[in-house]
Amino acid sequence: MTITEILRDKGHDVITIEPERTVLEAMRLLVHHNIGSLVVVSDGQIHGIITERDGLRLAANDPALLAIKRVAEVMTATLITAVASDALHHVMDLMTRHRVRHVPIMEEHRLAGILSIGDLVNACRASAEAENDQLREYIRGSIA
Repeated sequence: MTITEILRDKGHDVITIEPERTVLEAMRLLVHHNIGSLVVVSDGQIHGIITERDGLRLAANDPALLAIKRVAEVMTATLITAVASDALHHVMDLMTRHRVRHVPIMEEHRLAGILSIGDLVNACRASAEAENDQLREYIRGSIA
């Protein structure tokens, strides 16, 4: 299964935020959209990613900083990305190796989507269920 197939079902929409916005604004966007990360973008350029963990770490130190600190100050600037033609197992390996839970998907130098570890687990589950159904049908056919 490729990332293209997963994005076909999930969609290509990516919620983004500008680097000069506050971390509080970012956290509110995460809550509003029920997501775990935002890609940081300005003028069509990708600058990084900010996650719910980034906000939690900042709030654990001093909750007042959420309204003061800018996204650019707490985001991860070194992105781990994948391309739409990558295989599911390759992206899972990337996420495991780099200990990330969200991977922006690039297509011809533009943001084409984003996948979370949950999206990949769900795709694996759906694939396993489909394979199990096919095996059951094969077994039923050979018994009859």
